[in-house]
Amino acid sequence: MITIASLFVFISFYMFYYTSRKAVLSYDYGFEKWLNNNPGPTKISGLVILLLAYSLLLFAKALGTGTLLFFIQLMTIGSLIVILSPLKVINSKAVAVLFILSGLIEIYYY
Repeated sequence: MITIASLFVFISFYMFYYTSRKAVLSYDYGFEKWLNNNPGPTKISGLVILLLAYSLLLFAKALGTGTLLFFIQLMTIGSLIVILSPLKVINSKAVAVLFILSGLIEIYYY
């Protein structure tokens, strides 16, 4: 559950990152151009996904723990996106492998 919420936080922050006018953007995929060209729907859907991630964490943990975990994830994932995205380290294969391994570890230890 925490891995799915982390994935949602990653997707929503990535959507918000591509609506920024100050960020150095690279258009490796077609959906990144769409995100930048349509900031209104992108911000709304990013906010909905972010609230979904927060509600998943509230469902998995209690109010205080879920809120703290949400803000820790938001700061960590946001910092990594801002730092690594201009270097083109973030790609779909690396993200998929990272979240699959995280999900398997979460299932094994839960």
